[in-house]
Amino acid sequence: MSREYKNFIAGEWVDAASGERVENRNPADRDDLIGTFPKSGEAEVNAAVAAAREAYKKWRLVPAPIRGEILKKVGDIMTAHKEDIARVMTREMGKVLKETRGDTQEGIDTAYYAASETRRLFSHTTPSELPNKMNISFRMPIGVAGIITPWNFPMAIPTWKIFPALACGNTVVFKPASDTPATATTLVEILAEAGVPEGVVNIVHGSGSKVGTPLVAHPGVNVISFTGSSEAGKQIYSLAGSKLKRVSLELGGKNAVIVMPDADLDLALEGVLWGAFGTTGQRCTATSRLILHEAVHDKFVAMLVERANRLKVGNGLDESVEMGPCVNQGQLNVVEEYVQIGKGEGAQLVAGGSRLTGGAYDKGTFHQATIFTGVKPGMRLEQEEIFGPVLSVIKVQSFDEAVTVLNDTAYGLSSSIYTRDVNLAFKAVRDIECGITYVNGPTIGAEAHMPFGGMKETGNGHREGGWQVYEFFSETKTVYVDFSGKLQKAQIDTEQV
Repeated sequence: MSREYKNFIAGEWVDAASGERVENRNPADRDDLIGTFPKSGEAEVNAAVAAAREAYKKWRLVPAPIRGEILKKVGDIMTAHKEDIARVMTREMGKVLKETRGDTQEGIDTAYYAASETRRLFSHTTPSELPNKMNISFRMPIGVAGIITPWNFPMAIPTWKIFPALACGNTVVFKPASDTPATATTLVEILAEAGVPEGVVNIVHGSGSKVGTPLVAHPGVNVISFTGSSEAGKQIYSLAGSKLKRVSLELGGKNAVIVMPDADLDLALEGVLWGAFGTTGQRCTATSRLILHEAVHDKFVAMLVERANRLKVGNGLDESVEMGPCVNQGQLNVVEEYVQIGKGEGAQLVAGGSRLTGGAYDKGTFHQATIFTGVKPGMRLEQEEIFGPVLSVIKVQSFDEAVTVLNDTAYGLSSSIYTRDVNLAFKAVRDIECGITYVNGPTIGAEAHMPFGGMKETGNGHREGGWQVYEFFSETKTVYVDFSGKLQKAQIDTEQV
């Protein structure tokens, strides 16, 4: 059953001035129309920013713990509607219900964590170098936050950004991914129901060029938080940087798992399957590369191929399905292109390699779980982000070679090593150039109270999640209180003390 969705600006649900609408269909069944969405542009962005700027005047003065009470209520509402949210999300972007329930749970966890952090927006009080003087610092809101999010985690990632922004006293203009506008709308509906005042959160649906670019460029937007491709991130960084805006970028990855000879191979197998083919490989933390020590290479590949060939692919609303479709036809085309690239580079296709057709598959954008062996460092298949169910296997002779291969990409998001050797585990933690390293676990899976982000072209150094994101969404104000009753000159007067 479909509905006509609208933008949410200044507390009102409104259509775009253009009157044009865009369909949103289930990638597992194109006959399933989730709804239509307004095709917005710069006029709607301007209205949303104006509303956010007006609302900021009052919202910044609301005591942070009171803002936290609203966010706790958001978590309560999300908990009550978890299954409904998950089912809409599965229809909208395809991943299986177990994963969309997890996506929703991550949003719930983030809500409760954000609520608690409003009582811990700590800063520092330090001794002064002068007598009868006190030095204090405070965390202050920044203003209007432009939030631009991807389709693969349409509930969790917006909450990573919006909840901390609100907790710190900022207001929000939210541009969700065009592939997942229904889940984004559900989040905004919940925020409104929980009592977020008019204008504090606004959502504008539309394309990156028509909505995203005007939002980044708008002089009334003070801070930008973006998750998406490295190419788009560089464009946003350039545009926002020219206006000296604060920008957080969480971008691509080419994540790898190392499996050493002493590893628990059954455990590693489960981790690699989950990391490579969970969310159909459409995660920035997905396992795209598998680095196998030569001593276990052949045995592990045989185990992996056998299990990958048995993965049930289909509509994520079917509880027995293990892997859903690619999010759209364009992404399916990319996966098919990289399969051909891998073949052309001389890699050996040992599992999958084709789109799925026939019967219900013809109504969706399905692809087999795909594995290449004989992949060499430097191949495009090994270097470039695919964002699909394609795994490259690289054989190495030593731990040192494995780490060298893992580090030799432009990205540095997530990584993993399977080993029972505690010394190797800690060497990996030290030497791997990634923002996240798992020991005896897959490359995917984040916790709301821990920082999330990467190195190199994975981002620009900021982190989502944990305590660090609250630092991103706030400014430090330094205050000096002199109660000496006389003029004291810092640095100069210290000589007379």
